[in-house]
Amino acid sequence: MANKANSINKALNDAVPLCTNPFVHKIREAMRYFLLSNSKRVRPVLCLAACEVVGGHESTAMPVACAVEMIHALSLIQDDLPCMDDESLGRGKPTNHKIHGKDIAILTADAFIALAVTHTVAATSENVSPSRVSRAVMEMMKAVGTDGLVAGQAADVAGERMVLEFTHIHKTAALLEAAAVMGCIMGGGSDEEIKRLRRYARCVGLMYQVVDDVLVVTKSSEELGKTAGKDLMTGKLTYPRVMGVEKSKEYVEKLNGKACEHLQGFDSDKVAPLLLLLNTLSTDKTDLVDCR
Repeated sequence: MANKANSINKALNDAVPLCTNPFVHKIREAMRYFLLSNSKRVRPVLCLAACEVVGGHESTAMPVACAVEMIHALSLIQDDLPCMDDESLGRGKPTNHKIHGKDIAILTADAFIALAVTHTVAATSENVSPSRVSRAVMEMMKAVGTDGLVAGQAADVAGERMVLEFTHIHKTAALLEAAAVMGCIMGGGSDEEIKRLRRYARCVGLMYQVVDDVLVVTKSSEELGKTAGKDLMTGKLTYPRVMGVEKSKEYVEKLNGKACEHLQGFDSDKVAPLLLLLNTLSTDKTDLVDCR
């Protein structure tokens, strides 16, 4: 996973070069500030692993893996804004709007949407048909809109107990699903393989959210790289608040088991990175969380 993350970091750096135009430079600088900050790159790593598990090559999926991370970055920039979660710390440093201002943060998020699409479309090559790329773009945009992140964020702002699972299926799991499905598409996976990897990734997405919620109430800000205990202070709806810490941990193990079931039948060697991701998810570890 570390090797894949290093390759992704280089690709992301190349994807957002600085510019001499002062207005463009200002946006690119804000994009790079967040996109290139410290992260485990879980979503793009998942995308590459999904491509490889169906017989594809990492290089085939790298453009869409970067696009997924761009979408993730824009979702966090928006989530951190004062009108949303009003977060001042993320990935171990001040959030984008604290450094570049709210106006530039909003424009930066807009720029990431456009760049993610163009970066994915550019993945068309002699080895990847336009139809595959088109399908990947559709999957990504579905994860962003009212079937995904937007709906999840709206539900999160509402904060009603009955929509907790809806919130995190759309806000957290949707992009992880898209990452796995896009990687599978680029690797030439079948409809059945896409379905199984989608279900696996949904379990991973929910696991990540539960783990993140637990760690926010059990770990320090230094360990997390973001403000600890803020969910309690603001009364935000979380899994520990609804079911308690211990029941939340039990739910993680239940999701882990379901995710493993969805991986049965894949090549045992190629599926190893996807199993490693599951094994790394533990409410007693902070090495992959905060899941930013």
